[in-house]
Amino acid sequence: MAASKTTIVPKDNTKSLDYHVKNVMLGNRRFENVYQSLTRMILGDRQKMEKVTVNGRYTYDFKVFRQGGKHIIGMYDEINSFVSFIKDAAEGGSSKEMAFILIGEPGNGKTFFVDHLSFLYRNYISQQENKRYTFRFTNLDKIGGYGKINQIESQTYEDPMILAMNLQESKEENIKFLSATGFKDKQIEELYKNYRPLGSCSYYILSQIKNYCNGDIEKIKDFIEVNAVPVSESRGTITGKYAAKDKITSSAADLIGEESITRLLHITETDHPYRFDLRRGALARVAGGGIHFADEIFKNKRDLVQVYLGVIQNRTVEIEGYKWPLDTLIVATSNNSEFARFLDEKEQAPIVDRCRLTYMSHNTNYKLQQELTFYAIGNRDKTTFTNEKLHIDPNLNYAISVAVVLTRMPASDKLTPVEMMKLSAGEVAGEKSIKTLSEVISDLNNDPDITKRFGQKGLGHRNLGRALQMLLERSETQEGKCMYAGDVFKAMETVLLDYVQDPNDRIKYFNDIKVAKELYRKNVMTTIFNAYMDEPNAVEKDVMNYVNMIIGVDAKNLGADKIWTYQDPQTGKLVPIKIDETFINSVEERLGLKNDEQKQSFRTTITKIYGQKMIKDPSYNFMDNNELVKAVTDVRLKSDIAGAGSLVGALSNRTNEENQKLYGRMIDTMVKKLGYCSTCAEKTIEYFCTHDDSN
Repeated sequence: MAASKTTIVPKDNTKSLDYHVKNVMLGNRRFENVYQSLTRMILGDRQKMEKVTVNGRYTYDFKVFRQGGKHIIGMYDEINSFVSFIKDAAEGGSSKEMAFILIGEPGNGKTFFVDHLSFLYRNYISQQENKRYTFRFTNLDKIGGYGKINQIESQTYEDPMILAMNLQESKEENIKFLSATGFKDKQIEELYKNYRPLGSCSYYILSQIKNYCNGDIEKIKDFIEVNAVPVSESRGTITGKYAAKDKITSSAADLIGEESITRLLHITETDHPYRFDLRRGALARVAGGGIHFADEIFKNKRDLVQVYLGVIQNRTVEIEGYKWPLDTLIVATSNNSEFARFLDEKEQAPIVDRCRLTYMSHNTNYKLQQELTFYAIGNRDKTTFTNEKLHIDPNLNYAISVAVVLTRMPASDKLTPVEMMKLSAGEVAGEKSIKTLSEVISDLNNDPDITKRFGQKGLGHRNLGRALQMLLERSETQEGKCMYAGDVFKAMETVLLDYVQDPNDRIKYFNDIKVAKELYRKNVMTTIFNAYMDEPNAVEKDVMNYVNMIIGVDAKNLGADKIWTYQDPQTGKLVPIKIDETFINSVEERLGLKNDEQKQSFRTTITKIYGQKMIKDPSYNFMDNNELVKAVTDVRLKSDIAGAGSLVGALSNRTNEENQKLYGRMIDTMVKKLGYCSTCAEKTIEYFCTHDDSN
């Protein structure tokens, strides 16, 4: 039987204010601000925090950001800045009155960072133990003055504990109410650290209910229902995004809402704050402990930026003198150019003063870039226009990743772009140390011109994506049914011509791509050697043979057979190796070591690196030492194989049966063991033959 309009509708006990307050007291539900929730999400499990070395200095890696199929790669400095920011805010520091703004070039991952953070937070808040709660007023027909409106939910998803701390007229009475529930003095003290007044609507309606109930708390609570805050990306609740619009269509109502004509048809009091529909704006929907993402914030017209300033500064939405407190983290992004234009307007300075600015650089670690490039290539099978399977050259990811990373390396007197790239990836760069890179970065990052700082300029993820798209649409790609790595450089050069406006940048990037081609050629040499030897790891084995030989060459226990026995760092087993001094000398000649002093110095360096690396990684194989890898490869391909240049000659001139068999066998190895298809295998061999002597 339906309840009459003259009676209070019975409440589900689990939705009562008493039930909620009791469960907060017991620890089954939480009362915390957005910064505390985020801090707990990131730092709650200390096992998911690791101290790491990046570019020569210690920093932290927070594993929560590495979760999900498509997660954040790198961004160590930016993540550390963000974690420090929200932790400070959670502890009541000045950050709680600021917005966090990421500034950088297009395509460097700013938007992805915020989107992924929002994704993680939605998942976290969706868990039962982390849910956020709000309240609604019900049975409003009893009070009158609301027409057909019988229930009103908090417009800003206020926490029920805020209501509990404002339920009675004085703080003392509210503390007595909490004490009667079971809260200890220390607990109450902690609760009031997150105290906020009720928003205008909630305060107004609660006052009406109090008057109707003559201040009887038990009767007042019958008008209150507690519910979980909905977590919905599409509705913009808990996390929401406001992308900057053009100056004509944008309005302050997009952020803070506006007066509702529909509500005015039901509400009799003209001064009732509920006549304003706050959820028309993006901020109210995330006001209950959520994240607001202001994408390209400084592209907005100035009155919207001023709205943001008011919200950031006061932590409230204000309309015509009515106020609604917010519990919201505001994260924003901006391109360098837009931010620079904004700073030129001196009257806009106050909002900058209310922001934690973090300048986001491009990724400069080519190994991490390969993971990002994998995202750009996609994890689904690719097909041609005719729906035939499209193969991806195993060298493609490396080739384009190295190319884009090199464009991000600034000019330096101390390090070449390749040295910077290798050191950034934790690799060996001749005699240059990570300390030198750290010094270079420190010097560059002191430049007032942001674009001259380390990693701040270069081709971004979007331009990488464009290059891959251009490679896909090439007729050679479609006909050969393969994304051949050697063709990606042509695609990148087209991107430079079409999308890079600054002529100086364009010249630099063309030179960087030229260097990337040389590195790609070294990879091709390794492939050819492995294919010739019919062994996927032939080069690696020979490189390690050289290393172990120079370690053992001066051993005291060497006999006439020159057999030295060493302990394999991976297996722990003893392995005999014959010292081949002819091979050692040939490699060192290829390295350009002309006398015994130079050779001994190089051997000492290799031995030192070996000792340092093996402690951390027993599988370390020196394949990051491009010079050594090239020297070993050259020795085998140009010396051991029937004389210099013979392999090139054999593969280029397949008029006799022997050469044809060699060619066929190598193609077979590349297809069956090295991940190539017939198209990219043939093109790679052709590249080797035609570019073998280029340097």
